[in-house]
Amino acid sequence: MSGNAITGTVYLLHFDRPYEHARHYCGWAANLTERLVEHKAGRGARLLAVIGNAGIGWQLARTWTEATRGRERQIKRQGGLSRCCPVCGVTPRAVH
Repeated sequence: MSGNAITGTVYLLHFDRPYEHARHYCGWAANLTERLVEHKAGRGARLLAVIGNAGIGWQLARTWTEATRGRERQIKRQGGLSRCCPVCGVTPRAVH
């Protein structure tokens, strides 16, 4: 089985204030709760460790469930994560 076929959750984190050019982080996790605990502890993603050291908080803004790592890459390639962030005022489209 390919690693892309494993489903989990793609998640979008919104930073309380920008860090240089970054305002969001997008990731994938098999277990979202555990991954968020890792991020809060400053482990897992270098950007989140850096913003934590800078005193910048973050919040979980959006999730895509039953998603693969391929979906995470697709979202990242689209660019402009603020365009899919409800905290930034975007209303996600309903999936039919």
